[in-house]
Amino acid sequence: MFSIYGITGQVFSGTLEEMNRVHALGKARSPRGIAQEGNEPGGVATVNAGKRTHEEAVRAYLAMLPNEIERGPIYHAVQIMQRRVITVSDDDNVAQAWRILHDHNIHQAPVLADNAQLVGIVSERNLLTAINVDAGKMVENIRRRVREIMTTPVVAAAPVTDIRRIAAVMLDHGVEGTPVTNDSGHLVGFISRSDILRAVVKEPPLSLWR
Repeated sequence: MFSIYGITGQVFSGTLEEMNRVHALGKARSPRGIAQEGNEPGGVATVNAGKRTHEEAVRAYLAMLPNEIERGPIYHAVQIMQRRVITVSDDDNVAQAWRILHDHNIHQAPVLADNAQLVGIVSERNLLTAINVDAGKMVENIRRRVREIMTTPVVAAAPVTDIRRIAAVMLDHGVEGTPVTNDSGHLVGFISRSDILRAVVKEPPLSLWR
């Protein structure tokens, strides 16, 4: 389950499919390469090439599998999320927010309002629109509040959300982390791309079949 939080509070709660149908959030777009003649996107050559590549990949994968596969449990957000979450207030100025990220060696942080409700997320990229950094040190900044430059609305996951679906949200919406909230809308954790990669690499087996 996913929720969407903005400056007015929770604006959506439901499945990934429902969220994609109802809320057209900004999504990352990959640049499209220049197609050669006969390989236009959607053309016959492109479709056939893609089908052959897929079939070859499946055959190669099946060939390397052992006869018996131990299918491990699906990992949920609650199993891999960071429970100690560094947050920023929406009323903090950009200089304060930068220092918080820098001091804790993180690249992003959830943004909370006065009532401790999630309202957005702020990243180094957001902050660099309002500050000037030289050799890792802030040399000047525009006096702005976090609420003015943060990313909002923000997608949050429930603790029992499948991490593959969380990864899909990160890819589709071009974000590097997903807050985790409970039924009351309070922040209980945070999952970054590194957390998902760490789960895949260091915490096998991760079932790809369920």
